[in-house]
Amino acid sequence: MIEFLKPDFEFNDSRGKLMQLLHGEIAQVNYVESNPSSLRGGHYHKLNKETFFIIGGEVDVTVKKDGKKETYSFKSGDMFSIDKNVIHSFDYKKFTTLIVTYDKGVELPDGKKDIYSE
Repeated sequence: MIEFLKPDFEFNDSRGKLMQLLHGEIAQVNYVESNPSSLRGGHYHKLNKETFFIIGGEVDVTVKKDGKKETYSFKSGDMFSIDKNVIHSFDYKKFTTLIVTYDKGVELPDGKKDIYSE
C-alpha cells in the first residue's frame, strides 16, 4: 500500500547538495507543517497518487485497503507514495515539514475535490 522511493538522483560537492526528488507529470505540490501530536488524513483519493518527502521531523503513517492495515514510521529524508483508493492517516511525533505531490490534483473541474472520508 506504500511504495518506498529514493530521489531520482543526488549531487554533492563543496557547495552543498542537490536532490531531484521526482520528474514527470505532477499537477499539484503542497508544503505542509504539522505540530507534534496532531493527526491528519483519514481519507483517500479516487484519482490521485500522492508522493511525500519528509523534510524534517517524524510521522507515523497508517494505511488501509481491502481489510488490511499497516503502519510505517518516517523521518527526515524519507520519501514514499500512496496509491489511489488507499485510506491514509498521519500521526505526527515531532514538528514535521514535508512536501506532498499529486499526479492529478485534488481540485476537480466541477469544483469538487478528490478527497473522500474513510
